Amino acid sequence: MRIAVVGGGINGVMCAASLGNAGHDVVLLERSTLMSATSSASTKLLHGGLRYLEHGSFRLVREALHERRWWLDQAPQFCHPLQLLLPVWRGQGRSRHLIRAGLWMYDLLAGSARLQPHRWLDRSEALAVLPGLRADGLVGAFSFWDGQMDDLALGLWAAERARSLGVSIHEHTSVDRVTTDGVLEGPGLHERYDRIVNCAGPWAEDLLRRSGLTPRHTLDLVRGSHLVVDRPLGTGVLAQVPGGSRIAFVLPWKGKSLVGTTEIRQGLGDPITCSDDERSYLRQFHDSVMEQSLREEEVASTFAGVRPLIRSSEDPGRATREYALERHGALLTVFGGKWTTARALGELVASRVA
Repeated sequence: MRIAVVGGGINGVMCAASLGNAGHDVVLLERSTLMSATSSASTKLLHGGLRYLEHGSFRLVREALHERRWWLDQAPQFCHPLQLLLPVWRGQGRSRHLIRAGLWMYDLLAGSARLQPHRWLDRSEALAVLPGLRADGLVGAFSFWDGQMDDLALGLWAAERARSLGVSIHEHTSVDRVTTDGVLEGPGLHERYDRIVNCAGPWAEDLLRRSGLTPRHTLDLVRGSHLVVDRPLGTGVLAQVPGGSRIAFVLPWKGKSLVGTTEIRQGLGDPITCSDDERSYLRQFHDSVMEQSLREEEVASTFAGVRPLIRSSEDPGRATREYALERHGALLTVFGGKWTTARALGELVASRVA
């Protein structure tokens, strides 16, 4: 079949690759450049999503853990295993027993794709692994492993893989409207395809509505902002944000540190930037985790991306990270999804198109 994929983020690229691998004649259309939006503004982790277990997302976590292994095996030049500490401070955050249960389930769901089993480090061991960790009230820390990636480089590697499978990629090509019988329209563009796959990420629902179609799913657009800090770090740490239940990260990143992320509802036309409030929030989180306070002049840069989550809760932090497919005739739309599971999503799309 002749198939058009709309959207050059990681989900669009991996859908196009799976469709090309299945023998279809595939064209991918991106309005800007590949990986230029959400897919290159992630927290740089290939992970199962430990905190999703609290929401009962066992299927998603298992799939993501196995997909994490695929990325690490296929493109080790752009991603690698990363040790993470989950500290336990006296009288703060989730209990040690709850964390242990979550990590036990995380290891179990990973099965043969597990990187290393989690283990408990006492206070002195935790400080030896991460000397800058806040020592006051520290009981110890759990150590476990996930993956870290250069999301832009890894996404461009995936695009080259899609090209090798026969996918034709067109950047700077806008799509304004699609029809249920396979017509795709944009500036200087009017083409008919056997199938269209709408992988426009945050703009997927908007494309349907501009095309006069009523989606059954609604996207929750959630901005995640990050600080890049001029301070090297050897090991990653994730912890509960003081005064709330959210989890955030301080991670090593290219000789610096990465602090993230926030969860702020975003309008589709709003600027995608780290606000002053988010900057302050992330600095406060950093200082709750690390011994040495973060000075403003150490913040080298900031970046932000918009996650297209399927609306499932009034609290964006509890919105599902699952994905869903919705069909309107010859048009198949992808809602949601996460970086790590892009390949599995692509395989599902290829099977549904067939």
